Amino acid sequence: MTAGANAAAPIEETDLTAGLSAAQARKRLETFGPNALEEHRVSPLKKLAGYFWGPIPWMIEAAAVLSALDAHWADLAIILVLLLFNAGVGFWQERKADDALAALKNQLALRARALRDGKWAEIDAADLVPGDVIRIRLGDVIPADVRLREGAYLSIDQAALTGESLPVAKKPGEDAYSGSIAKQGEMVAQVTATGANTFFGRTAKLVEGAGAVSHFQRAVLRIGDFLILVALVLSAVLILVELFRGESPARLLQFVLILVVASIPVAMPAVLSVTMALGALALSKKKAIVSRLQSIEEMAGIDILCSDKTGTLTQNKLTLGDPELFAATDTQALILAGALASKAEDKDAIDLAVIGGLNEAALAGYTQTAFTPFDPVGKRTQADVTGPQGAFRVSKGAPQVILDLCAPDDATVTRAKGIVDALATKGFRTLGVARSDDAGQSWVFLGILPLFDPPREDSALTIAEARAHGIEVKMVTGDDTAIGREISGKLGLGTNIRPATDLFGSDGDQVPADAAQQVEAADGFARVYPEHKYRIVKALQDRGHLVGMTGDGVNDSPAIKQADVGIAVSGATDAARAAADLILTTPGLSTIISAVEEARRIFERMTSYTIYRIAMTIDIMLFVVLAMLIFGVYPLTAVMIILLALLDDIPIMTIAYDNTWLSKKPVRWNMPWVLGVSSLLGFLSVIQTFGLMYLGKIPFAMDTPHLQTMIFLQLVVGGHLMLFVTRNRKSFWRKPYPAWPLVSAILATQVLAVLVTGFGWLMPALPWHIIAWVWVYNLVWMVVLDFAKLGADSLMGHRPRFKQVLLDKTNRPLFSHGAHRHS
Repeated sequence: MTAGANAAAPIEETDLTAGLSAAQARKRLETFGPNALEEHRVSPLKKLAGYFWGPIPWMIEAAAVLSALDAHWADLAIILVLLLFNAGVGFWQERKADDALAALKNQLALRARALRDGKWAEIDAADLVPGDVIRIRLGDVIPADVRLREGAYLSIDQAALTGESLPVAKKPGEDAYSGSIAKQGEMVAQVTATGANTFFGRTAKLVEGAGAVSHFQRAVLRIGDFLILVALVLSAVLILVELFRGESPARLLQFVLILVVASIPVAMPAVLSVTMALGALALSKKKAIVSRLQSIEEMAGIDILCSDKTGTLTQNKLTLGDPELFAATDTQALILAGALASKAEDKDAIDLAVIGGLNEAALAGYTQTAFTPFDPVGKRTQADVTGPQGAFRVSKGAPQVILDLCAPDDATVTRAKGIVDALATKGFRTLGVARSDDAGQSWVFLGILPLFDPPREDSALTIAEARAHGIEVKMVTGDDTAIGREISGKLGLGTNIRPATDLFGSDGDQVPADAAQQVEAADGFARVYPEHKYRIVKALQDRGHLVGMTGDGVNDSPAIKQADVGIAVSGATDAARAAADLILTTPGLSTIISAVEEARRIFERMTSYTIYRIAMTIDIMLFVVLAMLIFGVYPLTAVMIILLALLDDIPIMTIAYDNTWLSKKPVRWNMPWVLGVSSLLGFLSVIQTFGLMYLGKIPFAMDTPHLQTMIFLQLVVGGHLMLFVTRNRKSFWRKPYPAWPLVSAILATQVLAVLVTGFGWLMPALPWHIIAWVWVYNLVWMVVLDFAKLGADSLMGHRPRFKQVLLDKTNRPLFSHGAHRHS
């Protein structure tokens, strides 16, 4: 039976106390297939064939045809090698990137709570089958089409599927669709359809969409397009002049085609993609998963990190303090009421702390008949319970909410608020507990449960490291201001903690004009509701900052999306993970610092490669065209140009593994700096090559064929030595030293170039003393180019850093898109 079968036959109701058996689940998985949209995979052979089709392959193939027509068999063989090499490298790079992304995708797989063989367990959402019984909670992305079976209510955001702007309330017996998000409530449901047969699967093909290209990539690709245009214009001038001089059209066209192919940065997009994919794979090994590769650019440039307190700065291991009694008869009675208003299987840290303060035997004889989980708006839980004393209701939550529920006398309110404030100054969170014996008509305030969440042992050190990296950390918490100030002070963040409600009021998404400056000056924010997080991010962005925002709940999604780098912390809901650029799989901030460091290294590698590639294009194209126009000779043969392209591209494949200098400040793309330095190095390299051409013609009195060999060796040696110059922002002989993969690849190509020119393979042989002179000459020029690079730094400012970013009239970085990409 095909995977489409679950659309045809309705599934009978499953027992809600036992669920499916493992055998039933296996059989249905074989029948209906996995709960995933089918991916249209292109065969490797078809992908490989694609590398022989397109503008660049067409030019190489045209050159091959012209070589065959002129019976230049040696040229034909080398051109075919170039064609196969370009296709092979492109295919290998894409395969490498695909493998890296597949590894990340596996780590991002959705999970579901399913009832199998009478036991609740977390399973991969892909393993769900029609008939499975699952539990849906606040923040869950519903993993399949379901029929709601048991529970009070569920509020679902299905705007992505139906366009409804407001959440929809659902009751038992109604359907909910795959891909929608649980906003409030909790229910047990039965899966009715999976995979391509869900409402989502039938109406959307979101997985087939490609990710957007970052501003960094767009800028680099624009450089590539510009260089291609320059190459074509110079080629057109060269063709017209040479045809006027009487050159053979076929030979000239073949030479120009090969020259253009060798000069333009064909491999640039692939190198950048692979560098980012391998960097993302390295981050995943540090327990940070990049869900959007292009976010690496923003990650390298963030200068403010807004961090959740609970579970990120603190241990999220709540311990119960000494309860404060009001109407409760004793401490155990108060804790028992709080425990009955909790649900252990939800694994909520507060619930587990309350239940943990009670002897397990104390819960015997009590049964929850209904449970309303905590939500950020109501700020309390509620349960209907039957026990030895009959049926009653219990509720626990924010003390002010529970007090409003009970409506006690003024003396009780004053005493309760005094206790809450006193505990808050010591860093304690507090819960109010209430009980109703008349189905919620009236409530009695039983007392206050203090909870303490100690700071993580590594938080203070990590915050100091963040500051050393040029990143300011601001704490964001829903707790009271006094609690926030106490924890913030212990962590060394400062004590200027501002209540979010005082800064923004309660209405609208717009940030008041005077609030943005206050947000920028604050050390953190307390009494933060989810909508405040969005406004905090917006205010900081309006002040010209690149902002990282952590979050874990469904209501954090707008702020996570608005941030330049949205970060879903360990244990975040599916909705928060879906909105995030970076997903942490371990608690704490230290992983974020590691991710920022890796992103800055990736950025450095991409910048170094871009400078090198622009300079080499200028060197090869401009030198060859000027030499032909001025001296009327071919400075290189077609075979030499093809070999040059091969030998230049081989080491570039290893730049993704290179050691790099780690910036202690946020870095951003700076186009004027890159173009200025690369153009300077490129023009100096043209002078360098003409200088060697002069030495070959005058002092060495070489004929044209041997002069061509010497120039070929010069371009191979000079190009790779220039890569050593561009990869280091300081002098090339200083740390960080190049990685062995890069050094090995360059050494191998240099040895090959020396053997080709020394033994005269495919070209006239050079005397060994001339080869030595070429190396000495290029080593001297390597120092010259390095001083030129350092001089350009002193005149134009250093490599891209945050404070050098060009700003537009809104004071936002020109090459940043975090504030606008989700608008």
